[in-house]
Amino acid sequence: MRGGEGDCTVVVVGAGAAGTLTASHLVTGLSQRYRVVLVDPEETTGRGTAYRTTDPRHLLNVPASGMSAFVRDPEHFFRWVRRHHDASTQPQDFVPRHVYGSYVESLLETASEYPGNARLERRHQVVETVDRRGDRFVVRLRGGESVVARAVVLATGSRPGTDWAPEGLAGTTGLVADPWREPLPEGDLLLVGTGLTMVDVALSAAGSGREGRTLHAVSRHGELPRTHRLPTTPAVPPPPGITRVTTLDELSRVVADHVGATVAETGDWRAALDGLRPVTAQLWQGLCDEGKRGFLRQHARTWDVHRHRMPPVTAARLAELDGSGRLVHHTGTLEAARRTGGAWEVTLTGGEVLHVDAVVNCTGPVGSIASDPLLSRLARTGLVRPGPAGLGIDTADDGRVTGVLPGSMPFFALGALRRGNLWESTAMPEIREQTYAVAQGVVRALHGETRRRPTDTYGLTLTTGRAAARAYDDALGRLLRLQDGVEDGLRHAVELDPGFAQAHAALALLGHEWGAAGSWRRSLAAAHEAAADHHLDDREVSFLDAVTTRLRTDEPTGAAALLRHIRLFPRDALAVSVAVPTVAFGGLTSGRQTADLVEGLGKTYGDDWWYAGQLAFVRQDQERWSEAEALSAYALSVEPASGHAVHARAHVFYETGRHAEGLAWLDGWIRTCGRQAQHRSHFSWHAALHELVQGDLDAVHRRYERELAPPVVTGSRALVDSGSLLWRCHVTGTWSGPLPAEAVTAAAPDGWLITPPTAFAAMHAALGLAARGDAVGLAALRTTSLAHADATFRDVVAPLARALQLVVEGDLATAADHLEALLPRLTALGGSAAQREVVEDTLVHALAGSGATERAAAVLDGRLARRTSPLDARRLADLRTASPRP
Repeated sequence: MRGGEGDCTVVVVGAGAAGTLTASHLVTGLSQRYRVVLVDPEETTGRGTAYRTTDPRHLLNVPASGMSAFVRDPEHFFRWVRRHHDASTQPQDFVPRHVYGSYVESLLETASEYPGNARLERRHQVVETVDRRGDRFVVRLRGGESVVARAVVLATGSRPGTDWAPEGLAGTTGLVADPWREPLPEGDLLLVGTGLTMVDVALSAAGSGREGRTLHAVSRHGELPRTHRLPTTPAVPPPPGITRVTTLDELSRVVADHVGATVAETGDWRAALDGLRPVTAQLWQGLCDEGKRGFLRQHARTWDVHRHRMPPVTAARLAELDGSGRLVHHTGTLEAARRTGGAWEVTLTGGEVLHVDAVVNCTGPVGSIASDPLLSRLARTGLVRPGPAGLGIDTADDGRVTGVLPGSMPFFALGALRRGNLWESTAMPEIREQTYAVAQGVVRALHGETRRRPTDTYGLTLTTGRAAARAYDDALGRLLRLQDGVEDGLRHAVELDPGFAQAHAALALLGHEWGAAGSWRRSLAAAHEAAADHHLDDREVSFLDAVTTRLRTDEPTGAAALLRHIRLFPRDALAVSVAVPTVAFGGLTSGRQTADLVEGLGKTYGDDWWYAGQLAFVRQDQERWSEAEALSAYALSVEPASGHAVHARAHVFYETGRHAEGLAWLDGWIRTCGRQAQHRSHFSWHAALHELVQGDLDAVHRRYERELAPPVVTGSRALVDSGSLLWRCHVTGTWSGPLPAEAVTAAAPDGWLITPPTAFAAMHAALGLAARGDAVGLAALRTTSLAHADATFRDVVAPLARALQLVVEGDLATAADHLEALLPRLTALGGSAAQREVVEDTLVHALAGSGATERAAAVLDGRLARRTSPLDARRLADLRTASPRP
């Protein structure tokens, strides 16, 4: 039906804030040959339940500075308010909710008036159902009319439910089922529910001229929303590893510890909950279905009252009502209700009886499909299905509705409908991301952008010309093979097209991760300038947003942003390369999290040679040596220059004790394909380990001078490879003469020795400082690590720096105690076991040097049980012939 009926039509069902913003993005993202039909029976547009109110006492529960409709323009709403509502508004002010409705409506009006944009059509009708006709949708409206469309977006929100209402009250005029659509009766009222809806209803009901009425509020828990604090305490990032928690009990404990630690540090629990916001969806998704339902039963109310807070001025007004006795709180449920004369006699849990003129439903929306007639009909045809824990409807990560339709048909949902998949999906920070992402998904499907624009190796759209795209793809190929010239290739791409946002963003990310001499800040600024001038693909927008978060925030938040991008766009191999700990990076994951990430990409990459190399490295980390070797052999048979496969195989040789074979094979690869390897110093480091373990110390010295000594090696690799090898030689007693560590630390990236960018880099900064005997530098690194926002710095890097400082100062016994306690926590640093093993070598050195020879021998015994090592065998023999100190 290409070119047929509905080919240029998109229907958005629901004209609340989410639907209206989506329609606005669609109108601006599609050309004038397209039509966007916004369908909703309400007379208003852009308001929905949240912003329909006209009462000025009903305020947004987020300050003006946090309510922009645009991800990349966070002050947009604040500027609009000052121009169109109140010029004296400050960023921390809580603006009336009706003002936000006007703001959203104005965005759609502005978009629809711009020449060249898609045409907007507003239908004030009810959608009865949506049917499929071939590769088109038929949206059937009440009254018999229908609209044929190429794409449909569901933004219907959720409806309030009254299943709690006892028999005799439900369906009568004594129940105000929806206080946002029905007028409040006069007289005394019972408000069922004590959340934000109750707060606003109470303020309206007790307004001017109604001072004599009494309001009763009841809920099972009797808890009220907490209050915002001004000025706001900056969010405290969650503890590392929280997204790997999979049970509700453990998650509850970790969150409680996080809140307790934050209160101890800042005095404000709000900072802890705000810090969880970037990872809330991950935490929810990490729970099994029973865990999600358990959260709803046990913790949802506590979360809601702390997460969705009142403005201070609203809290003060409510407190005034409480103090006057006009608002009476009850804990329990409504058990029975009967009409008595002109009033209602209601019975609460425990037998308490109240006499009121009406009961008002303030319980908030119901999240199930059964509460919405449209969704119920769509569920019967299979177009939608319930979301996790029975909330909303099931959707994919990009918002596509999961049902019987093929993925090629653009059928999306957003907002409250996605609560089952995301949990937090109704506040503006989540809504604005979803509306933009969904609109971009529809635009890509309709405009065919992926067919017209060039793509990278994995089919991802590149908003640039053919020549710049070829340069970018060549650089990406070099990155995947771990070859030289990646950054030069990206620079060539932006020389060919200065407006190539993706290439600028890639340069910024790699510059940050690699500690490159160039300024990643300039590249990031150039990426944003380019993005402002071009209509980027949704994947490119997501990548730029993730890179920006990664580079401008703390480690956990930045890592979470990049991992979220990978979940949305798993074929973004550049992003995956940064996330997975390999030769090039310390990585954003470790242990089980790394395995989950890589193994989860199997369906995406199949038998791709690069992916086989990545999976091989995971398998060796899991000590599945034969699988790792087979995968690496396959990858190398397809691409002999595959650095990841070589790296995995090098680890297999080392960990299985095949040192002579591994050295011969690795040296052969280094002389041939390895000549172009960007991180060939790391492969030289692996070869040097084989030589070191075999006791060929002259070979180690020769390799260091030839392949690892600065200026042959500079930047991050000078610390990660050259410096760590020197320290390992020192603590194993295999380096004759003074360590040439000054040249190594001088070649390190600026700032890395005291303020390293990652915990992995920090470990190697500490080793470099130790190698040059710099106790003062180690003390400074410890100080900056203790003050770091990332708990890995505080809990692992700081004690490591202190232990190495003690080694340098000669207090080996105390150093050994510190190192022994530290060993179980080392995996949080990232990198490989072989890289972290140098800490264990340092422990043996400290134990032996302090006379604790039996303890040192026990460590070496454990290592020799894992693999053969002539070096460890010799050290063990030396220990057992030495006499322990008295």
